This record gives sequence, C-alpha cells and structure tokens, in this order.
Amino acid sequence: MKYNCFIIHYAEVALKRGNRPFFEKKLVKNIKAATQGCGPLEVDRRWGRILLVITEKTDVDRVIAGLKTVFGIAYFAPGRIVDQEIERITTAALAAIEGQEFDTYKVATRRANKHFPMNSVEVNIHVADEIWEKTKAGVDLKNPDFTVHIEIFDDVALVFGQRFEGQGGLPVGVSSRAVLLLSSGIDSPVAGFRMMKREVRLLFAHFHSAPYTSAASIKNAEKLVEILTKYQFNSTLYIVPFLQIQQHITSVVPGPYRVIMYRRLMFELAERIAEMTRCDALVSGENVAQVASQTLPNIQAIAEKVKLPIFRPLCSFDKKDIVAEARQIGTFETSIEPYEDCCTLLCPIIPRRAPDCRSFRNMMKNSTSSRSSRRH
Repeated sequence: MKYNCFIIHYAEVALKRGNRPFFEKKLVKNIKAATQGCGPLEVDRRWGRILLVITEKTDVDRVIAGLKTVFGIAYFAPGRIVDQEIERITTAALAAIEGQEFDTYKVATRRANKHFPMNSVEVNIHVADEIWEKTKAGVDLKNPDFTVHIEIFDDVALVFGQRFEGQGGLPVGVSSRAVLLLSSGIDSPVAGFRMMKREVRLLFAHFHSAPYTSAASIKNAEKLVEILTKYQFNSTLYIVPFLQIQQHITSVVPGPYRVIMYRRLMFELAERIAEMTRCDALVSGENVAQVASQTLPNIQAIAEKVKLPIFRPLCSFDKKDIVAEARQIGTFETSIEPYEDCCTLLCPIIPRRAPDCRSFRNMMKNSTSSRSSRRH
C-alpha cells in the first residue's frame, strides 16, 4: 500500500496555549465526523499534528474530500508512518514520488528527535541522492516542482509528498452558536461560511411570503443549508412565514420605509429564535451600501431593537469577492437559481435610502397613531 496514514497539520489551534487540548479534541471529533463511512481508520493525536491511520480498505478519495471540509486544518497529506531507520525513510520517500511528474525536487527534513543519528542535512542528502538515482531530476532548494517532506519526532518518522490545503480557521462548534438570516441569494451563505470558520455553529432562519410567492426560495434555502452542513455536519433550518407581517406593515408604513421595516421585523424574529435555542448572536449577509436598505443609517434603523450582537462578516467585501467565495464553497449555482424574494414583495420601486433613526421613529409613531384613529 502506497500510503498508510494522513498527516494533518493545524495552525491557529496551536496558538490556544492552555486551551489547546480542548481545541485539538474538538478538531479530532470533527475529523471523525467528516470521514465517517470512509472505511477503517484510526485517529492518533500527536503534538502539533494529527495522524489518521488507514488501511487498504479505506476509501482514500472520500477521506480527502472529507478533510477538505474541516475547519481548523491548515493542510493535510497522504503519507507513511515508518520506523526511525534511514532505509525505511528512504523507501517511503521513493513511494511518495510515484506517479508524480517533476523536473526539479528537494527533500525537507524536520528532526524533532535529536537522538536520531543523522541530522536534517544528512537525511536530506541521503534521500535526495536516492531520488536522483531513480528520476535523474534536478535539485532546486528554492523553487522545486515537488518536495518530499520528512518529519522525525517521538518514536516515528513521517514521510509525505503531495499536500492538500485545508480550510484553516478554528474547529466549528467549539463553543458559540448563532442564527444566520438565510436568504436564497449569494451573500448570506458566504457570511455563514465565514462565521463557521471562526468556530461558530449556525442555525438557519429563512423568511418566505408563500402563497404570494412561489416555494422556490424555500427549496433554494434547503439546498443551501444542505451544502453548508458539510462544514458543520448537522444543521437546523427554521422556515418562517412572513406574509401576514408584510401585509400589516403595508397598512401602517409608507412605501419607501417598508423594506426597512421588513428587515427590522426579521431581525427581531431571528432574535426570538436565538433566545429559544440559546444562541449567542445573529449573523447577516449585509454588505454596506450594496442595496438601499444597507446604508449605514438603514442598518442602524433595522438593528435598533435587537439586543444580541449582529455579525456582518461581508460588510466591506466587493461583490466580485463574495461571488468568488460562493463559487469556491459550492453555493453560487444554487443562489442564482430563480426565486421570489419576500423583501421585494409589496415594496415601492425606490425604497428609502437613508433615513435617520429619529425621523424613522417619528414616522412609526405617526403611522401607528393614524392606524389607531382609523380604528376609532
């Protein structure tokens, strides 16, 4: 068998000092969840790295796909665990170059176990000579086409070549939970992805106006949650009917302010869901000045009555950057499928762009008074 393990390295987790073991254990738990059903494997947590020991029956391709979804991993590589003997290390290095095409290469050794009889330079020279005998490729220490990595630590040696970049960040679900206001568009799924990368586990709230709008937005939201769930392994989606609230708003709020009121009530309802589910915050895909309801005064007016923190990880992003990330995480194609947005229902063509909070409060007071007078 060419490989007998995956070597998994993390970055930010290593900065957690006294809390590091806690984060490592959560990362191991997430790795097990991501690789469930891939066949026999065993997780071995070592200082500074995690080893995923596999067998001939393990589905390597599925393991690679699973590890790519785990937040907290800096990079990972299929490789071999061998005894600390130079000939075994060399044999594993020759196995690592099988199937690889390169004109130049180098060997990079890290020797944490100082009792090993050869130093790092001597190991590099010995292994590089054997690779040259087999390939006749040139050595390039600065910018090689391919690098063979050797790590000698504790009582084993790790040898690997091809590396895969991980998601980085921190393991999702370490402590915090938040409710994401999920539309069927491009922005909010990307905002959710970025919060999951900061160890936040998400619940999802989607607002709809059926039967005035079709079920397309609900189906899109379900698809988006399914895509994002592969990064946190299980999810809950709340489908919130919003039509009656919108109809009431249209009867008491002037047209230019309606989108602001829709958003304001959505945040208040999302906060109730957060309180009910013991979440610590709300998450929104708002992007400053992208649309009329996302000017700074409007954002202030919308969030005025919400007590929980509201995180807007995309607030300063260019749209092209959001689209690029949506493509990368796999939500873009679903987000651009046709759907009817409840926020555009019963709205004027030109919404109010920048009301200050004082005038907004006065408008609400006058609208409520006018409504009360009509009742009498």
